[in-house]
Amino acid sequence: MRIAQIAPLTESVPPRTYGGTERVVSYLTEELVAMGHDVTLFASGDSVTAAKLEAAWPCALRFDPTLRDAMAPQVLLMERVARRAHEFDILHCHLDYWPFSLLSRQATPYLTTLHGRLDLPELTRVYDCFEDAPLISISEAQRRPLPRANFVGTVHHGLPPGLLTPRPGPRDYLAFLGRICPEKSPDRAIRIARAAGMKLKIAAKIDRMDREYFETTIRPMIDGSQIELIGEIGDAEKPGFLSGAKALLLPIDWPEPFGLVMIEAMACGTPTIAFPAGSVPEVIDHGVTGYIVPDETAAVTALSRLDALSHTAIRDRFETRFTARRMADDYVALYRRMAVKSRPALRLVT
Repeated sequence: MRIAQIAPLTESVPPRTYGGTERVVSYLTEELVAMGHDVTLFASGDSVTAAKLEAAWPCALRFDPTLRDAMAPQVLLMERVARRAHEFDILHCHLDYWPFSLLSRQATPYLTTLHGRLDLPELTRVYDCFEDAPLISISEAQRRPLPRANFVGTVHHGLPPGLLTPRPGPRDYLAFLGRICPEKSPDRAIRIARAAGMKLKIAAKIDRMDREYFETTIRPMIDGSQIELIGEIGDAEKPGFLSGAKALLLPIDWPEPFGLVMIEAMACGTPTIAFPAGSVPEVIDHGVTGYIVPDETAAVTALSRLDALSHTAIRDRFETRFTARRMADDYVALYRRMAVKSRPALRLVT
C-alpha cells in the first residue's frame, strides 16, 4: 500500500529523548517499511527513517531557537499533506483534530490516531462537529469521554522486540520514567519508595508548564541519595535503567490514554505497580506483569510481593501482546478496510 504517516512537528521521529507520540509513529513507520509497504513520513527534517521523508520543517520545533509562531509550521505541514494526498491509498494522521477540516475536502481516505486525553469538555463539541471523522483509539478506556465519536478501531501501541531487552545485573531500586507533572504523580512515587525503604531513580522530562510544580513540590523531596533525579533518557539508556529496577512505579492521577512506559518496562522484564486509571487495566495483567493497586499503602504492600513475579514471563507477555509487528498488522487491516470502501463526504454539524 501507499501510506502517508503524518507526525507532529514538536519532536523529531523518533524523538531525541522524551516523546511518546513521535516514538510510536517511528516504530509503526519502520515496521510498515519492513513489511514492504511504500511509506512516506511527513515530519521534521531531523527525523530518521527508512521511509521517504517529507520534511515539513527543518528541525523539531522544540529545538528550533528561531521559532516564534509554532502554529505556522503545522499549517504548512497540513497543506503539504493535502496537496499530495492523491498520491496515497491512505493518510494516517497523528495530529488530533487539526487535519479534519482540510482532509475531509479531498478524496483519499484518512485515519487519525488519537494519542492524548479526551476528557476535556471543549473536545466534545469539536468531535460532535466532525462526527464522521474516522478515529483510532489507543485503548478502550481512552474513548469513554466521546461515546458518539466515529471510532473505527482500537490499536494498542507496540515496540520493536529488539529495542528494549532485559539486561543482566541486580535489580535494586524503583524506577519512575516519563514526565514530572501533577497527573503523573512523582510525589506519590517518592512517598511509596520512602515508605518501603527503597531507593527511587527518577528519569523524567520537566516541561516549562510544569516547572513550578517541580520546584515547589518535587525538588524539596529529592535528597540525591534515596531519591535521585537523573533527568531525561533516551532509548539507548532505557534498557539499563529499567532492567536495573525492581519495579516501575506508575501512581498516575489521570485517565492515561495508553502509557508507553508500561510496555517499555515489560520489554525489560520489569513489573509495573500502577494505579487503576485509564488504560492501566488493559495493559497490565495483574499478578503477571505487575500489580494494579488502589492507593499508596497498597503499592507498598505490592512491593513486598514482587518476588512472586517472573521476569521471563513478563518479557514473554510483551512479545505476545505489544510488539511493533502486531501493531502494524492491526493498522494495515484498518488501512485496507478504509481504502476499499468509498468514504462519505464529511458532514459538518452546526
